[in-house]
This record gives sequence, C-alpha cells and structure tokens, in this order.
Amino acid sequence: MIDRGRHSVLGVLVDAVDYETATAKVIEAAHERQSLALTALAVHGVMTGVLDPAHNARLNSFDVVTPDGQPVRWGLNLLHGTALTDRVYGPTLTLRVLARCAAEGLPVYLYGSTDETLGRLVPALEKMFPALKLAGYEQSKFRTARPGEAVEIADRIRASGARVLLVGLGCPRQEIFAYAMRPLLDMPQLAVGAAFDYHAGLLRKPPPWMQKRGLEWLWRLGLEPRRLWRRYVILNPAYVARLLAQKTGLWKATPPPPATEPLTEFPI
Repeated sequence: MIDRGRHSVLGVLVDAVDYETATAKVIEAAHERQSLALTALAVHGVMTGVLDPAHNARLNSFDVVTPDGQPVRWGLNLLHGTALTDRVYGPTLTLRVLARCAAEGLPVYLYGSTDETLGRLVPALEKMFPALKLAGYEQSKFRTARPGEAVEIADRIRASGARVLLVGLGCPRQEIFAYAMRPLLDMPQLAVGAAFDYHAGLLRKPPPWMQKRGLEWLWRLGLEPRRLWRRYVILNPAYVARLLAQKTGLWKATPPPPATEPLTEFPI
C-alpha cells in the first residue's frame, strides 16, 4: 500500500496513493459509518479548481483526491518526487471498491446519470459481482436542489441501508454534490465520473497502450468531439503550461484552505 501524502498540483491537493490505499480508506469508513468524500481527478477536474477558487477550496476539503489521469500522476512525480508508478483511475477504483463491498456485505447505493444508463449498469454490476448488495439507485434530476431537498435525498439513501454511495454526475457536478451531502451522510461517497457509462457498456475504453501514455483524452475526443473539444484542446495545454510554471517557480500555486461553508444550491 502506497500513501505518500497530499501535494499541490496547481493548487489542488492530490493524494499520492495507490488503488489499495484508496480502496482501504473507503472500506474502513464504510465499516465505521464515517462520512468520507473521495474523487478521482483527471486534468479537467484539476483545471476546474484552478479556474474557480471556490471550487478549488471545495476540492481541498475532500478526504481523498486520487490522480485519475496519467498527466495528474506525472504532475505529482514532477513537482513532488512521489515516484508513483500508476494512476488511480475512477472506473477501475470503482470495481475494486465494489469487489470489497460484495465480499464484506456492504450495501451500495448508486446516484446519478440517467434511467437508461442505470438500467444497463445495475444488471452489469450484478453479473460482475453476484454477491453485491445494491441498496438502491436513482437517476440525476439534472437541476439544482430545492430548499430542503438535500435532506430528503440523504434520508432516502440512509433508509436504504447503504454503506457506500457512488456518485456519477460528471465533473464538477459530482464533486459539488458530494461536498454538499457530506455533512448529511455517515458513509463514504465516491465521485466516479464516467464509471457509470463505462461499466454500463455505453462508453468504449481506450486500449491499454493509450491509457499508459496518457492519451485517453485523445480517445474520448474522438468519441465525443463536439462535447469535449473545449475541455481537451483548451484545458490540456493550459494544464501543461501551469505545471511547468509551478515547477520552475514562475507561478506559486498556493492551495486555498479547505471550504467549510455549507452549500444551499447544488446540482442533483
């Protein structure tokens, strides 16, 4: 198990951990009925914090932030000498957590995406993990929460008997949701990005050689050019430029303190 501390990548605090450590933190919180917020950040996730100081502070309040993308892992190694040999990719971490939940009898709740996706995801997970207990699931409402609605959602999730919550709302909506819900839930939340779509069979995974070389963005761009071109064509070069500026000392990426203020408006 690797845990080499939390370090600033462009002012966003990222944990230099491996799959085993991240999974263990989630399972421990589930057994102890403790609130925990985890997200796996690729370049786009880091840059949402860079461009929005309030969101950066929210990200820095998370209990675990894993390097989802290879460029984020490279950033940790370049800036802080963490010598990580692999990233902690959200879809893969999801499967590792679900395998442990199935083995240890920890019920899981799924929140987000669409009815169509969940309709394909649930049987896919049940096939992969026959012993898995799915406490419940509900699709995203694709709107802002009404006053008092956060408590209603939290009540439904707790009443289901869930011990782990997977949130698939997309970045940065899922991180905002997890931040807002954390005070209301006594369980770990994992903001897992595109894991729902991947494991439902709606997104094709890139070949391993592209993943190892940090070219997953190119694969995703080829699949969804109209939706993702701004994310990759604009944010990727900006990430590299700021990374080099932080490394050379031309830019001091000072992490903002963790956010503590509750959110009254957030996406559900």
